[in-house]
Amino acid sequence: MTSSVSASRAPGFLVSLILVGSVLAALPAAAADQKTVDLVNRKVLRVCSDPANMPFSNDKGEGFENRIASIIADEMKLPVEYTFFPQATGFVRRTLAAKACDVIVGYAQGDEMVLNTNAYYRSTYAIIYRNNNGLDGVESLADPRLKGKRIGYMPNTPPGTLIAQNHLMGTAKAYPLFVDRRYFSPAEDMIKDIRSGEIDAGVMWGPMAGYFAGRGGEALAVTPMLADMAKSHTRLAFRISMGVRNGEDQWKRELNRIIAKRQGDIDAALLEFGVPLLDEQDKSITAPRRAASAAEPPTTAAAR
Repeated sequence: MTSSVSASRAPGFLVSLILVGSVLAALPAAAADQKTVDLVNRKVLRVCSDPANMPFSNDKGEGFENRIASIIADEMKLPVEYTFFPQATGFVRRTLAAKACDVIVGYAQGDEMVLNTNAYYRSTYAIIYRNNNGLDGVESLADPRLKGKRIGYMPNTPPGTLIAQNHLMGTAKAYPLFVDRRYFSPAEDMIKDIRSGEIDAGVMWGPMAGYFAGRGGEALAVTPMLADMAKSHTRLAFRISMGVRNGEDQWKRELNRIIAKRQGDIDAALLEFGVPLLDEQDKSITAPRRAASAAEPPTTAAAR
């Protein structure tokens, strides 16, 4: 399913091939380069996206990844065109790998299925609970006040390990992780259960926690799990990049340049959606940053 969400008809940038040396020597390299370049549509920004995955994206263009796609397209002076498919098994194969689109706007850095751009944000899991309900100030799953409490979590996510280590699993409530968001929304179910008192607290990926905790009812406390990050070997923070096809290094470099130039606009969109942003020193980012360097990140730096 493909949908255009931009009325802009400005021409895209042109790609030039420079032949160096003799024509015969250059032909194989030029042919290979042309094959790679031709995979990326230069007249429209083709985005691979989930049609029902708020706060990230939906087919109405309401998510923060939709907003960021519009920022990228604005910089390129191109319209945006979406190819929608649920972000479950087969997503990359049916979209990016099938050449139906050219970029996945939100992708965890380090996955070998795609070629990652530089990260444009870093976030962490968060603890969610009602204010003035006996848990004010809880920053860690090791807090004694959580003993005997019913904690919501999603199996196969990092906080599940900490719930088990802190002996909270006996009273925990699991919410499914891999679902078709067109029909089910476990994150919203968890938030509803916290508000109703069905569970006492929950742990959730920060961008989802920040978004849903402030919508649809009583505002809930959202505390990034910085304390658990500091004392646990469990990885809770992740860098999020854009994903392109492996081998499309020129396209990756172009996106890196735009990310660096428009970092402040991207941050503003993320903060508006309540995304808990962290810098590389695990400090909270509360205001848009200035344009970052377009240089590639050090390859030896381990993603936490």
